[in-house]
Amino acid sequence: MDEITIGLRLRTLRRWRGMTLAELAGQAGMSTSYLSMAERGLRALDRRSFIASLAAALQVSETELIGRPHLGTDHAQAAPHAHIPALRTALETNSLYQDPVVERARPVRELASLMAGPLEAHRRRYDFITVGQQLPDLIDELHYHLGDPADEADQHLALQTLVEAYMCAAGMARSLGHPDLGHIAASRADDAAVMLGDPIARGKAAFSLIRPSASNWSRVKVLAARAADRLQPHVQSTRDMQVLGMLTLNAALASAATLDGATAEHWPDEADRLATHVPDNMTDNWQAFGRTNVAIWRITVGVEYGEAGAQVADKARAVDEEKLHGHAARRACFLSDVGRGLARDRRTRREALTWFRRAEDAAPQRVRNDAKVHESIAVMLEQAKVNAGGRELRGMASRMGIPH
Repeated sequence: MDEITIGLRLRTLRRWRGMTLAELAGQAGMSTSYLSMAERGLRALDRRSFIASLAAALQVSETELIGRPHLGTDHAQAAPHAHIPALRTALETNSLYQDPVVERARPVRELASLMAGPLEAHRRRYDFITVGQQLPDLIDELHYHLGDPADEADQHLALQTLVEAYMCAAGMARSLGHPDLGHIAASRADDAAVMLGDPIARGKAAFSLIRPSASNWSRVKVLAARAADRLQPHVQSTRDMQVLGMLTLNAALASAATLDGATAEHWPDEADRLATHVPDNMTDNWQAFGRTNVAIWRITVGVEYGEAGAQVADKARAVDEEKLHGHAARRACFLSDVGRGLARDRRTRREALTWFRRAEDAAPQRVRNDAKVHESIAVMLEQAKVNAGGRELRGMASRMGIPH
């Protein structure tokens, strides 16, 4: 299927299943009118919960419904995908319990410095091309040190670095439309954390593993809350508090996806309370946790819950964008989520494109491969075929590999 919106693919899959709109709407817990407009490309299906519910009702994978990845001629959009095969090989051929696949490796401290320094900097810019060039070899070499460690300290450092490396791999794979590969990488991070025996490392791995992308949202919500509760007694430092804070934000997003509004509001409030004890430094804090990042996640959670238009714009004004300049990844996510929320309301739709363009400037490789932004742009394109904003919209569609 080469339809450009999820709604158009939905229509093909629904007819293949022999289901009426009313039957599908009933099973997915959505309105018939909304699905009708989505199938005509006039409403966006850009919420994780909608995609999961529809895929479950149709008995297909979410990837089949999303139809990702779409590769175009734009270098920033297409080139990162060339590194997925090597990443897949590194994930599939390494194990904590087998001999290493390489015969030599750089010193483990050099590998740890590479992961914490240059690779982390590239991750924060969503520079998947550079990460993809270096990460598979890094994973191979870290496993070499597990198989033949110089001493216990080297083994400990190799495991710590593997947790971060596998989390980086999970983020890259998911961002490029490979959720199953992302889950494998996150599971490897959890395995390394378990072997390490460090509850904080397990909390980090849980942030990557228990992501709101599975079809059973209620289970994800429970697992996210349990991970936060399990970590709580072990929090001793501000760094530990940052890990706990990110787990609470994960729980908030999962709660929004289950339409549990009260819990979706509770967790960001809890995260904000934790953030008051942490310096608001996005470039130094783990996963950029701090009050600014909590404000960004409030938008992410709200958009997942269904907020749109002025409500999203109000939350955007609460974010101090000056604090985002050192962290292109969080800046791009913030701008993208605001754009998605504005695109849902005809009164603010024209503003959405400006936010998407700013997000694209911040992290082109990520934004041009973002399935949710892709859906918003594709639907806006359908809505704006006769409107003066169409030329600008078609330009962005072209860079994202959307037929226009």
